Amino acid sequence: MTLLADLERIATLAEGFAPVDGAVNAVLPAEATPGKRSYLCAFETPDGSRSWLVLDDDGGVVDDRRDVKDTVSIAALCEIAEESAVGGDLDELLSQLVALKLTENPDGIAEAENAVRALQHTIGVPPQLASPARLDEIGAATRRLEQALDPAAASPFTAALKGAQGTLDELLDEVVGAYRAPFAS
Repeated sequence: MTLLADLERIATLAEGFAPVDGAVNAVLPAEATPGKRSYLCAFETPDGSRSWLVLDDDGGVVDDRRDVKDTVSIAALCEIAEESAVGGDLDELLSQLVALKLTENPDGIAEAENAVRALQHTIGVPPQLASPARLDEIGAATRRLEQALDPAAASPFTAALKGAQGTLDELLDEVVGAYRAPFAS
């Protein structure tokens, strides 16, 4: 079964947990632990209030607080990594590098172009499964690009992920506070 088919299946199952006047707003697939897939489901009501639920691969409610937090954390970190990778607009960066290659052709430009393409390939197109391995792959590809652009510069990507800790903490608090099921632990 493809990831898209899994998302459609879980979204259908999640509808059974939606608030009376709300609907499933998003389903994010994650494997915080290899081989243990879960889905972070967001629900929204017409007044804009949100609630959350994590479903396992069989569509059952995840009621372990640590498992829920792990799912939320890896899903959020992968989203932040994708958005933060060299400012997020890789198509624009690639077009600028191509233009620079055509006009000035500085040393290392081909390496930078290849690094952009590799990062684009790593990020891919949605949907993608959030996992520690994916986060590492995005980080490594982003760092290769950063070093190709300026080997002496500090990593803006690393700074962006470190700076996202407050946002991640707020999201975790929101999910736990508006979780649609009781926690077993």
